[in-house]
Amino acid sequence: MTTPVINVSGLHKSYKTVHAVDDVSFTVQRGEVFALLGPNGAGKTTTIEILEGFMSRDRGSVQVLGFDPGNVRHQQLFRTRIGIVLQELAVEPYFTVRQVLERNAGFYPSSRPVAEVIELIGLADKGDARVKTLSGGQQRRLDVGLGIIGRPELLFLDEPTSGLDPAGRHATWDAIRTLASEGVTVLLTSHYMDEIEALAQRVVVLSGGRIVAAGPPASLGGRDHGQVTVRFTLPVGLAPENLPIPVARVNGTTAEIRTDDELGVIARLTRWARDADVAIVGLTVTRASLEDVYLELTNSADTGGVVKRK
Repeated sequence: MTTPVINVSGLHKSYKTVHAVDDVSFTVQRGEVFALLGPNGAGKTTTIEILEGFMSRDRGSVQVLGFDPGNVRHQQLFRTRIGIVLQELAVEPYFTVRQVLERNAGFYPSSRPVAEVIELIGLADKGDARVKTLSGGQQRRLDVGLGIIGRPELLFLDEPTSGLDPAGRHATWDAIRTLASEGVTVLLTSHYMDEIEALAQRVVVLSGGRIVAAGPPASLGGRDHGQVTVRFTLPVGLAPENLPIPVARVNGTTAEIRTDDELGVIARLTRWARDADVAIVGLTVTRASLEDVYLELTNSADTGGVVKRK
């Protein structure tokens, strides 16, 4: 086993009587895209600012790239090895994209070539454009460029595609995948669950300062098990009671069957259709979405419910 890039154990942080982070523990491996999720006030920002070295902790152990980020003696070296993309960055509006990146590249011992970064963030045709002329989405891409210009080993991305159009979002996703393939570790926050499913290998969900679930997006909260919904168009001339399996409901012409045995139900349904010479049109199988599971986890935790940790 390699040493984790991030190792957090028993992390606590309080503001007077408010426990912002309460006994949080997790690890992040090299080259992993790791997502930290939670509603506003869940403890995400506090946790990340502790990892970045911008905030002290009350107790617990934190190691980032082998450093204690709270140790001021290591700050200069530590900061040359991480990249940070905040929700809003202050960038000189009269500088060009190239000038901004060139200026920041000089802060690092082994920065990426500026032209390479411009290409990676999808601003190849905007290199000589002044920042103030960029759209909001283009400025957000520049924020990402500033985060990766120093060739970081670890990149913190806070809502990296906020305000981007679909093309911009997918271009940013491709850039994140490229970085991860090069061995860069990415710690990501996002309110877009499709983004988490597209990028993250593992997820930790915080609510009320505590971890309420952890694991791969596909199995978070047990979403890879349990009930599914089978939907298909009700064959013309047939009523729901004519089907071989009880129907939970009919929505227009769409029949819905809810079951824990998806393979058995589909086998019975397709066998019946073949024998009766009936076409099954629009057959789909749907599990709980990541957004459904996330809302259930955070709502249950907020109301004191019992949440099964994965």
